[in-house]
Amino acid sequence: MTEHPVATTPGRAGPDDRVSVVVITRDRREELLRTLRLLRDLPERPPVLVVDNDSTDGTAEAVSAAFPGMTLLRAGSNLGAVGRNLAVARVRTPYVAFCDDDSWWEPGSLRAAADLLDARPRLAGVTARILVEPSGKEDPVVAELRDSPLTGPPWLPGPALGSFLAAATVLRADAFRQAGGFHPALWLGGEEELLATDLQRAGWWLSYAPALTIHHAPSRLRDSRARRIVGLRNTLWFTWLRRPLWSAVRRTAHLARTVPRDAASVTAFGRALAGLPWVLRLRDPVSAPLEARMRALEEAQRAGGSRRYVG
Repeated sequence: MTEHPVATTPGRAGPDDRVSVVVITRDRREELLRTLRLLRDLPERPPVLVVDNDSTDGTAEAVSAAFPGMTLLRAGSNLGAVGRNLAVARVRTPYVAFCDDDSWWEPGSLRAAADLLDARPRLAGVTARILVEPSGKEDPVVAELRDSPLTGPPWLPGPALGSFLAAATVLRADAFRQAGGFHPALWLGGEEELLATDLQRAGWWLSYAPALTIHHAPSRLRDSRARRIVGLRNTLWFTWLRRPLWSAVRRTAHLARTVPRDAASVTAFGRALAGLPWVLRLRDPVSAPLEARMRALEEAQRAGGSRRYVG
């Protein structure tokens, strides 16, 4: 595995007031507490905002007791990714780093991300290299990021991206707010694609930045079937919200042919169909140049293996 040392500026090893970290969580108290300890010990000393999506295992109380200096937001219900919107509304730094309760940023990466964004005013966000713990191996999706088929301006710090991974990305807070944040209907699972597309429509760029690193220790407390249902449903909704008609038809047909033929897929298509009235009401297809980029990205993803759960 190729190592990518974090690019830091000499003499700037202390706290950095440019990046806040937002963590969403639900019923993963012990994993969250481990993550918060690691974030607290980062040399950048970032402000940390924790959104508790209505946990029932004492998560909120444990965070209040162990980390009184962090901002705890109680969502009151399970908002999924939209919980991040609540936190970003409270962020006062120019940049916001997302991570989940089972992931944490490498020391120095937040400072390096801020440096990259400071120097590139039209760069909306940078996505980090992801190491899976405890093995320390790269997540399979990293190859997809590194080999992105998209072209971009020469000032990008790495390959241009068509979307991003929320739990491994530092975004410009104002760009996030201007684009509307994560759509509430998508909840959690592939929610980034719609926001990323709307950022690009507004003239922003997204990039993979191999000098940044985030660690991910996948939680065992997850419902893989439910995630696949929501991920496939959201892929279909996004397709009909933003893709031109023929591309939407073609993409839907491809998914129908290639997803696993099981009850989860049937459920996902059923839920997508149930949401079709609001999707068609808000439908706003992208321009031809942006659609060409999406087609190139789609073809590359089909050749890879990291997204086969959605076809």
